[in-house]
Amino acid sequence: MKKIEHIGIAVKNLSEANALYSKLLGTEPYKEEAVESEGVITSFFKIGETKIELLAATSEESTISKYIEKRGEGIHHIAFYVDDIESEVTRLQAEGFKILNTTPKKGADQKKVVFLHPKSTTGVLIELCENL
Repeated sequence: MKKIEHIGIAVKNLSEANALYSKLLGTEPYKEEAVESEGVITSFFKIGETKIELLAATSEESTISKYIEKRGEGIHHIAFYVDDIESEVTRLQAEGFKILNTTPKKGADQKKVVFLHPKSTTGVLIELCENL
């Protein structure tokens, strides 16, 4: 693992959250992107080396919609940048971590991603990211 790539925050209303985080961080989001396979629209802010990703559901069936319904808005995941996502999956499986999708999938911001189950990471959803 090289660095924290981003922190994902689940929000109900992306426009309102963008306005709030723009005021808070003193900068505008640099990118909005729909990830249709996940049923979300994302917005990214860059703060130094780290990014903040706001995630809003595009449908009630989206995992973000279900997350907000169950837990409310807030931190959804922490993403770590890796050089070789397949090797990290193999290493983490050998260490006993439960991987939600062992085959990397296309995520937002031109990344391929894999998620670790929160039950194996003290309740925190962990995302691994590698550039496409």
